[in-house]
Amino acid sequence: MSNDTNVDDPPEDAPDAAPDGDSVEEQRERQGERSPYEEDGDRRTDVDDPTDERSRSSDEDDIETVNDLGSTVEVDPGVEVDEEIAEDDLLGGLKIDSTEDIEVPDRLVDQVIGQDEARDIIIKAAKQRRHVMMIGSPGTGKSMLAKAMSQLLPKEDLQDVLVYHNPDDGNEPKVRTVPAGKGEQIIDAHKEEARKRNQMRSILMWIIIAIVVGYAILSGSILLGILAAGIIWLIFRYTSRGTDAMVPNMIVNNGDQRVAPFEDATGAHAGALLGDVRHDPFQSGGMETPSHDRVEPGAIHKSNKGVLFVDEINTLDIRTQQKLMTAIQEGEFAITGQSERSSGAMVQTEPVPCDFIMVAAGNLDAMENMHPALRNRIKGYGYEVYMDDTIEDTPEMRRKYARFVAQEVERDGRLPHFTDDAVEEVILEAKRRSGRKNHLTLLFRSLGGLVRVAGDIARAEDREFTTREDVLQAKQRSRSIEQQLADDYIERRKDYELQVNEGGVEGRVNGLAVMGEDSGIMLPVMAEIAPAQGGGQVIATGKLKEMAEESVQNVSAIIKKFSDVDLSEKDIHIQFVQAGQQGVDGDSASITVATAVISALENIPVDQSVAMTGSLSVRGDVLPVGGVTHKIEAAAKAGCSKVIIPEANEQDVMIEEEYEEMIEIIPCANISEVLDVALMGEPKKDSLVDRLKSITGSAFDQGTVGSAGGSNPSPQ
Repeated sequence: MSNDTNVDDPPEDAPDAAPDGDSVEEQRERQGERSPYEEDGDRRTDVDDPTDERSRSSDEDDIETVNDLGSTVEVDPGVEVDEEIAEDDLLGGLKIDSTEDIEVPDRLVDQVIGQDEARDIIIKAAKQRRHVMMIGSPGTGKSMLAKAMSQLLPKEDLQDVLVYHNPDDGNEPKVRTVPAGKGEQIIDAHKEEARKRNQMRSILMWIIIAIVVGYAILSGSILLGILAAGIIWLIFRYTSRGTDAMVPNMIVNNGDQRVAPFEDATGAHAGALLGDVRHDPFQSGGMETPSHDRVEPGAIHKSNKGVLFVDEINTLDIRTQQKLMTAIQEGEFAITGQSERSSGAMVQTEPVPCDFIMVAAGNLDAMENMHPALRNRIKGYGYEVYMDDTIEDTPEMRRKYARFVAQEVERDGRLPHFTDDAVEEVILEAKRRSGRKNHLTLLFRSLGGLVRVAGDIARAEDREFTTREDVLQAKQRSRSIEQQLADDYIERRKDYELQVNEGGVEGRVNGLAVMGEDSGIMLPVMAEIAPAQGGGQVIATGKLKEMAEESVQNVSAIIKKFSDVDLSEKDIHIQFVQAGQQGVDGDSASITVATAVISALENIPVDQSVAMTGSLSVRGDVLPVGGVTHKIEAAAKAGCSKVIIPEANEQDVMIEEEYEEMIEIIPCANISEVLDVALMGEPKKDSLVDRLKSITGSAFDQGTVGSAGGSNPSPQ
């Protein structure tokens, strides 16, 4: 039988094993006989076919396809909206008592929030069958969009894939595709035929054994008769395996599939992705398993006519990426054993259909380690899209975030619905996690984690609804590992008096850093001036990484510009105290380093109740940095009463209410303003600041300095 991928071929029914491997149904077709599935020359489905009922009900059950899209998704269907208060209301004007009042859309594509461009691309790609690569931070909805695409593809194209024994070459099984749902009928028919044959053979065997044993008893050779009966039994058992081998193996079954297949192949090894052939330890003596029964489909074959999703695609082995590229290009891929030392490596099927839509995803580094030819295939036959991390805070978006909470509750199925004030607290946390003024975070996985923890707390208390107090408690319980470590560091430093938050110390500044994405920590920086043994140099310790090293060099330019001291005769030692094994990266310690060195050079003490963060240009301008909210909170926890931040970051501050009364936030635009706040000792300080103001200038207009989103240093 040849490889047949025509889905319009009439399905088989009650096929007999034939010498050439074809079924009786196919032999009838070749001989010109009318198929039982045809009438008056027109192909029709048999009235007793169970898949006919499935096709009749598909119009009612199927999820709408891409052709049904076109209207804007309703944010608040059936819910009253007060437009007069929408702008200032955290719920965007929604008049609800709880998330129970919010209707959740059925389609995943309508549940996507904030990624409008990616959503539009997914809709277009589904309609035109284009590949897509989505790059962005984890938790922004990449897998949800990929799954949504599978709901938009037509179900009518789905197929079952069968693998048959090849009587000419057992190591090259034959492949056939049939419309979805027909595969089970074919398998059942083959099994029934094999059962009847085995039954007839069994009856014949026992008749022969009875005759032989009876004759042996009559002739007096009972032992010889028993031996002969055993030989006959073995012969029949050995030859019956040939009948079982005629039953095909269905490797892809889409009979019960309501939507197009979706296969998540993230982290899959070669066999799971490309298919495999199981090893057979018994390869002779009639005990071997037929090769077609050992064939296992890969994710590329299961996703035929559907979506193959691979996150962190750069982690795939380079040879696997090459084979994946071939599968994308050819639309079919033969299955063979992936282990060279396995008996499965001797088996290779005919090409198996794998006409899937590829959705690749990953972080920015995914493009660096991805096979260039594979990326070219995706880009040449599809779209590339970057996933946003934040979105502008508007009343409409706040209403969508309320719907997001309702979606998480419904998806989990075990959480109490959230009250309106609990939803408001979640939206406040979304604003805070964005790190930008008038923006909301799009990192929904971590935000969904907060919703689930809050719901679990309410459920543990057997409450009907999740309240604001549950959300506040969940924020404490759902702290990241980095935040827990940072809090532990702060407490330990207090115990050992390593943290100084009062008085004045020369050459010591309380710097601020972030660990991970949401954890602030205070990291002191010390500077010491010593006579140079040779030419003067700047020596920085604390496992500084490349960007941090460069920021130290930039600071030295400022020092040389204003200082009266001949730095060629001095060594400047800079220490990042207890930076830890992770070291220091980023440039947000620039003003900290500059203040420490200037304090040491001029012998002017630094106010230890002040903490600071900010990048520094070579001309003395304080530039914006990332994580400013978390850094301010870390300074408050450490006992500081003031914190210096870049003026451009002032709009990004969204600290918790409990810290607002604990610390004063002082925005600064240049190094002279920083020193004016941080240094102590009025006469010397005033003289130094006046001198700096006359030297340093602003490299940029204040309105064009930029936003904190342009820098995301970690951990310093």
